[in-house]
Amino acid sequence: MGYQGQPPLIPLQRDLDDRETLVSEHEHTRKSCQSAAVFNVVNSIIGSGIIGLPYSMKQAGFPLGILLLFWVSYITDFSLILLIKGGALSGTDSYQSLVNKTFGFPGYLLLSVLQFLYPFIAMISYNIIAGDTLSKVFQRIPGVDPENVFIGRHFIIVLSTVTFTLPLSLYRDIAKLGKISFISTILTVVILGIVMTRAISLGPHIPKMEDAWVFAKPNAIQAVGVMSFAFICHHNCFLVYGSLEEATVAKWSRIIHMSILVSVFICVLFATCGYLTFTGFTQGDLFENYCRGDDLVTFGRFCYGITVILTYPIECFVTREVIANVFFGGTLSSFFHVLITVVIIMIATLVSLLIDCLGIVLELNGVLCAAPLIFIIPSACYLKLSEEPRTHSDKIVSCVMLPIGAVVMIFGFIMAITNPQDCTHGQEMFYCFPDNVSFTNISDSHFQLTTQ
Repeated sequence: MGYQGQPPLIPLQRDLDDRETLVSEHEHTRKSCQSAAVFNVVNSIIGSGIIGLPYSMKQAGFPLGILLLFWVSYITDFSLILLIKGGALSGTDSYQSLVNKTFGFPGYLLLSVLQFLYPFIAMISYNIIAGDTLSKVFQRIPGVDPENVFIGRHFIIVLSTVTFTLPLSLYRDIAKLGKISFISTILTVVILGIVMTRAISLGPHIPKMEDAWVFAKPNAIQAVGVMSFAFICHHNCFLVYGSLEEATVAKWSRIIHMSILVSVFICVLFATCGYLTFTGFTQGDLFENYCRGDDLVTFGRFCYGITVILTYPIECFVTREVIANVFFGGTLSSFFHVLITVVIIMIATLVSLLIDCLGIVLELNGVLCAAPLIFIIPSACYLKLSEEPRTHSDKIVSCVMLPIGAVVMIFGFIMAITNPQDCTHGQEMFYCFPDNVSFTNISDSHFQLTTQ
């Protein structure tokens, strides 16, 4: 607002410079255009989190859920611009250096932990999705034994890691991922079309819960956590900003407005169509709701599996950058670049092989990591740095964001632990067997199955 003509940020702290860790010396001149930046931001937003948005409607209540989704998108737009403004005010050009300049070394360490954990847990969720979705795709190939170990989720996670995500994550320049992000965004639009189609053709045949249309439900805070997980891209915003040609706050604002507009359009449609199809039966991973014999959805699973594989490297970039800043002074040699990348991906892969329930991953990452990165830290930094009057709109919104973020973080974590969701991973839903199963006593939280 007050910085629309701000020149590009000047790197003052080499050890905290995002770009130093991602671009080798001879690649500093390689920059991305605005469209590539938009696709990188959109791709980061509609990664694994979008698959849980229909579940967030179930948690919050559909009408309140839609309102919360628009609210979270607005806060995301506001805070992404606020971060770059904070960088302009402090003369820094990374999230870590901004917090270090504002709150000192303790704040820097806290942010580093959050900024590492969020993308790292996101990488785990991407592996879970890839394993779940692609295993069901391969099971539909004629003549393939469903029990074959080579189409199991564990083998697919390892195979996709070795052949796709690891090589892509070894890039140093995030600008190179612009075309990959474009492909991922197109595939997400295809998936949205499939979800919309099944909302029309499948939705009327699935019974609705008695509380399907209530305005609000008790788990609304958990729903905000899932939405925050879907929309957060703050951990890599300085990386994308640094990849721009002639980066300014005004240009960044246009990119963010466009990215959020595209993202919220896709997210609202996806959340609405997914929830309208399954209402109270909606799971954390929407594709777990569809029947295995649905070939159109099988194609959608394939597209989504490819989408998360293409999104994975962006998150790996951030985890590697945090480690480089904290332990290596901001610059990695070629050897340590490869070593750290391999170690991060190996640990994420091992964890994802042990966990197969996506919903709890989305909830915990949303309330513990995404909430402070979106709500608390950007507003706290701006309030401390800005010399605008207290009645300035940016300060008013920041004052509202900060306590709300604290509430979402604390109570969201408590509710996620005390009220964990049921996960029916790998099980065919009851409505997929109309000739063998009848359903009775459908209540607001459970259903009983009676075999005939």
